[in-house]
Amino acid sequence: MDRTAPKLVTIFGGSGFVGTHLVQLLARQGYRIRVAVRRPDLAGETRMFGAVGQVVPIQANLRNEASVQRAVAGADIVVNLVGVGHESGKQRFAAVHVEGATLIARAAKATGAGALVHMSALGVDKAAGVSAYAASKLAGEAAVLEAFPQAVILRPSIMFGMGDGFFNLMGTLARLFPILPLISGKTLFQPVFVGDVAEALAKAAEGAVKTGRIYELGGPDVESHEALMRRILREAGRKRLLLPMPAGLAKFGAALLGILPFKPLITGDQVNLLGVDNVVSEAARKDKRTFAAFGIEPTSMDQVLPTYMWRFRRNGEFDRQDQADPNGSVTA
Repeated sequence: MDRTAPKLVTIFGGSGFVGTHLVQLLARQGYRIRVAVRRPDLAGETRMFGAVGQVVPIQANLRNEASVQRAVAGADIVVNLVGVGHESGKQRFAAVHVEGATLIARAAKATGAGALVHMSALGVDKAAGVSAYAASKLAGEAAVLEAFPQAVILRPSIMFGMGDGFFNLMGTLARLFPILPLISGKTLFQPVFVGDVAEALAKAAEGAVKTGRIYELGGPDVESHEALMRRILREAGRKRLLLPMPAGLAKFGAALLGILPFKPLITGDQVNLLGVDNVVSEAARKDKRTFAAFGIEPTSMDQVLPTYMWRFRRNGEFDRQDQADPNGSVTA
């Protein structure tokens, strides 16, 4: 390999929510980037994030070892961002979070990559006993560190930013329905800005933090699930009833929705996750396995949510945000 050329980074899942932020960041820093995805034909927009030929989508399937090996061949840095929130078809938690992550780690080790960065999720160690998703993520972390002991693992909390999955979904539901279910309203969350997570991933790839460690990433605000829902209503300029729903009833409803032929709004496994606090642990803070290790000051929701949640107001950006009251807004 020509070591005078810019370093090559292979990013599995590089066309997703976090991936597109990371690709843009690394492209600006001059890296050559392979965006490893199952459908390269659907990831063509990532080419625009860099100069001509700097960003190249490449086919890779975590259930196909040969494709993973091709994707990492010659890479200096490998990043794995692949994850699924619910199981569907062949996309099973174990297949993606454990077996797929293991394949990537082994391939990275075999090709001589200098760094491997693996994205997991905050709280999986606490939720593994009640959630198949969390258990698979935790098992995947162990498998990655066994195959590539110098890997860096990041556990971000629920993420916010343009195009996020949680705040946009809740904003849409608030626009459509007069009543919103509230499941495990007292559970604590520490939402984190996707741009901060991308920056931490980039710094980890560059060797800015100690390797072989698990870092927990949370934002500056710790809020209950109920407080987050009320924040969303304020940002969306909507006054809606939050109806507390027992976990058992929520799982029953999730099972019924799971019969329908489209992506479920929530699964029984996700209901279980909602019952477990999702905040940075005291151990991680004590060991400085947080944003502090990266020299990053996390961004608050107040700085970012207003930049895109206005879309869910009755009159869009023409509704003044300061018209909202603490429990909703003047709009219906």
